[in-house]
Order: sequence, then structure tokens, then C-alpha cells
Amino acid sequence: MKLTLRALPGRYAVARLPFDAAVPDWARGAVVSITRSDRELSIVCADEAVPADVTAERDFVGWRVEGTLDFALTGILARLTQPLADAQISLFALSTFETDYLWVRAKNAAAAIAAWRSAAVFVDELQ
Repeated sequence: MKLTLRALPGRYAVARLPFDAAVPDWARGAVVSITRSDRELSIVCADEAVPADVTAERDFVGWRVEGTLDFALTGILARLTQPLADAQISLFALSTFETDYLWVRAKNAAAAIAAWRSAAVFVDELQ
């Protein structure tokens, strides 16, 4: 299966709030993910939207796997994460009903693109 990664606009952050916190109104951006567990409320959203006093990892750039991924498919994330692991690039991955998303620190974006391309993954340039 041919894999294509489409660049997401802007920079992203992964914020952490207490598990019982209300979903904040600042959770916005081109892609927003809100996940609540019994340990935390985790929010992926536009970096600039996250207040400075909120615990967050910042300055990520991201890509979306193009197309709808059938739940029966196997190995998609492995094909995308192994080249980055081999290049010693950490990532943050998120899966939705339709597809997968991958983020790396902005400072590692060029190296991530090169690693994916060397693994025959088509990658959009970042804006």
C-alpha cells in the first residue's frame, strides 16, 4: 500500500490537565484531539492556543496519513514509525476513526521527511 503524508498547517502542542478538568475553550486549531482517561485530560491543538501556564509539550509539526484507513489494515504505523526510530527521531502519534496523525518536534521535521522518503513514503513539504 502506498502511503502519503499530508502536512498539517501550523504548530501543535500536547497539553495535560487533571483528569476531571472541563474541556477548555482554548482547545482549537486545524486538528484538535481531546482524550480523557482516569489519569488525565490530554489535548492536542494549536500551540498558540495553549495558555503559558498549562503543562504542555510544544512546537510540534504534523502530518495526516492521506485517505481512509480500513480497520483491517495492519502495519501502517509501523511503516511510519520505524524510519523515525531508525533516525532517532521521537514522535507523537494519534489515531482516529478515519486515519492516523504523526507529529515531530519542528526542529526534527527535515530529518523526519528525509527518513520517510527513504522508506518510500510520499511526504508533503511543511508550509
